[in-house]
Amino acid sequence: MIRYRRSALRAKPLVMLAFAALLAGAVGCQGPFPQSTFDPTTSFGRDLAGLFGLIFWWGVGVFVVVEVGVVYVLIRFRARPDGEQPVPIHGHTALEIAWTLAPAMIIVFIAVPTIQTIWRDAGPAADNPLEVQAIGHQWWWEFRYPEYGIVTANDLHLPQGRAVTVQLTSADVIHSFWVPRLGGKRDMLPGRNNRLSFTPDSVGEFLGQCAEFCGLSHANMRFRAIVHTADDFAAWVAAQNSPHASEDSLSTLEQQGLAAFRAVRTPASNSCIACHAIQNVSFGVLGPNLNHVAGRSTLAAGVLNNTAEDLAAWLRDPAAIKPGSLMPTIGLSQQEITALVAYLRSLR
Repeated sequence: MIRYRRSALRAKPLVMLAFAALLAGAVGCQGPFPQSTFDPTTSFGRDLAGLFGLIFWWGVGVFVVVEVGVVYVLIRFRARPDGEQPVPIHGHTALEIAWTLAPAMIIVFIAVPTIQTIWRDAGPAADNPLEVQAIGHQWWWEFRYPEYGIVTANDLHLPQGRAVTVQLTSADVIHSFWVPRLGGKRDMLPGRNNRLSFTPDSVGEFLGQCAEFCGLSHANMRFRAIVHTADDFAAWVAAQNSPHASEDSLSTLEQQGLAAFRAVRTPASNSCIACHAIQNVSFGVLGPNLNHVAGRSTLAAGVLNNTAEDLAAWLRDPAAIKPGSLMPTIGLSQQEITALVAYLRSLR
């Protein structure tokens, strides 16, 4: 009885540990997963998910065969008290040929669909694709639409059902463009152009991010791919190309914000107009283009919601929100911040 109780006491922690592992696994399988590669919305994404599934099941098959063989050998050839000393052998030609050919055949079965997927999805998009130039910066995204003359930041707008070609490059260090539900990641290299082609088939917002470590705020370099119906995308294009309200139509507070935006400070690099572009106001290229900034979904590359409160916090101290931010803290007064927020919020 004492031995039984001791063994039960020893087994109890193992049972609890196994239960905890099962519970953790069950919790880890709960959703939702907004950046799941297993819920693709493009043919490119489905090709990648299918290829992953194929390779996964080949791996499962190899694991099962190997483990069954290991267990069989452990049981069949285990040491026995009355067993005879095994006879050493030099080799087994048939077995050695089999375990050489079998992995080679498995590699072929994996390589052929992999190469087919690469050739099918790495080429140019179908006829008349929408071209988007995506430029990675530390730590934000610039998106250019040459067909429409639009430059925006951190929100990638796409039409449903039309092929898209994203031309990828970087303004500083290596970044990596990745929207898991649209397709695979692709590096953005300074001085080089990469390409990613796909056709979105589902309307919605899909989270993207930089997938290559690029510095202090790498984890804060996010964006959203927003897929519209054809009509909604045309409306977005028209809104982006519409002129801003004239200066005379701005409120007094908004005019003060425009003046604060135009003000030349010391050093000059701390002036808003030195880095940011706004139609008919400034032409800076170092920071995000601010045309229609009030219509974007987020601020600071997905770190903040696009609200007046968050915009004020960003203008007050960017580095406190985004470590290493290249946007300087320029010592704006509270009145200047309030006026700038009012002006920027008018840019819809």
